Amino acid sequence: MMINNKNNNPKLLLALMALSMVVVAIGQAEAQSNICNMSVSDLMKCKPSVTPPNPTQPTTDCCSALSHADMHCLCGYKNSKLLPSFGIDPNLAIQLPRKCNLPHPPNC
Repeated sequence: MMINNKNNNPKLLLALMALSMVVVAIGQAEAQSNICNMSVSDLMKCKPSVTPPNPTQPTTDCCSALSHADMHCLCGYKNSKLLPSFGIDPNLAIQLPRKCNLPHPPNC
């Protein structure tokens, strides 16, 4: 694609360049964000196991991701209204460590 400088508004080109830089920065921030030592992509590996009405058994990928998580931190979400807003059943989520044969924090 060739850009003809005579017909393009320099302010528009500058705005498009700035917008593309913002989109790239947001993408990088999302890729680096994590919750309780689990990246968003790792959390998504477990979502089928904690989503009603037909939850699946946790996959090896889910259990592997969960093994690196801060379980005490995850317990803090047990009674949160955040999980149901994403379609996650907290009661199913609390069962994942046992189903993955991982240590389960007390009082969780």
